[in-house]
Amino acid sequence: MTATVLRSGSRLSMRVRRRSVVVVTAALLAVVVVGVLALTLGTTGIAPARLLPVMFGAGEGRETIVYGVLRGPRLFVGIAAGAAFGVAGALLQTVTRNPLGSPDVIGLTGGASAGAAAVALVWPGVLPVPLGALLGALVAVGLVWLGSGRGFASPSRMLIVGIGVAAMSLAFVQYALTQARVEAATILATYLNGSLQSRSWDHAAIIWVAIAVLLPLTLLLSRRLQLLEMGDELADALGARSTQARSWAVLASIALCTAAVSVVGPVAFIALTAPQIARRLTRAAGPNLVASAALGAVLLVLADLLTQQLPIGVQLPVGIMTAAIGGIYLGWLLVLEWKKGTL
Repeated sequence: MTATVLRSGSRLSMRVRRRSVVVVTAALLAVVVVGVLALTLGTTGIAPARLLPVMFGAGEGRETIVYGVLRGPRLFVGIAAGAAFGVAGALLQTVTRNPLGSPDVIGLTGGASAGAAAVALVWPGVLPVPLGALLGALVAVGLVWLGSGRGFASPSRMLIVGIGVAAMSLAFVQYALTQARVEAATILATYLNGSLQSRSWDHAAIIWVAIAVLLPLTLLLSRRLQLLEMGDELADALGARSTQARSWAVLASIALCTAAVSVVGPVAFIALTAPQIARRLTRAAGPNLVASAALGAVLLVLADLLTQQLPIGVQLPVGIMTAAIGGIYLGWLLVLEWKKGTL
């Protein structure tokens, strides 16, 4: 398909492929459809004919509670958190030049979980939980950077060290759970599985502000990240400044992932699968940031809809659903990379 170049002045330009526009548009429509189903299905759902009036403040009684407390915040948090995980994964996969280079696999979400567990259970009241998650993510990435011996220049080493960091983070989380009271440990266990239950509009505000600030900044890096796929020497020759671009991309990925983890917990595999699906659908090189964001949102709200509506007698945390599906995908991806000789 042909492409169009969007320009703003002489310094800012972006190449937009028509196929990518079609994919993003379809994904956004899917988000709307799944969102409507999430608000209307079930015995407590809002009648479809009443949905728009309720969303614009004309609801009454039960409708107001269902939208304003039970399902509305949950849906909007899910959309933004899925988008954040998708972009974070796309950035790391581009930086590492490896489809396995997601925040889950290299220990970033594990480090954020350990940080959240530390400030919530081991040293309660020392720091806010989101700040603890941020510090945990930074420590995890720092350990991966140091442990690989070559920073972010060796994707295979990053993956191996990241698996170790993730295991250590899990061990710390388990230790924190053993030190906590039963009530606090139960609440944290639900959070660590990744859950959209009991989300509020305050959670929605946190993650939407993060998306509004960070997504435009990552788009400014998009062209330089695309050049990185040709190798650092050629990218530098074309003005990409590879080391600087890679550092900014990692920092943006940490910030997006931490923002998402702070409101929904470490939801597994969205960051791994959304960029891969985006790349296959758009058939475009580069990070595919907007498509990854849109497909991340689709995957998370769809998984949450399934947890709400499946007739299994109990609502599972959404992270269990994404892990069940994503684990199969990860196994297939590992076999594919092994056959290609990249592992």
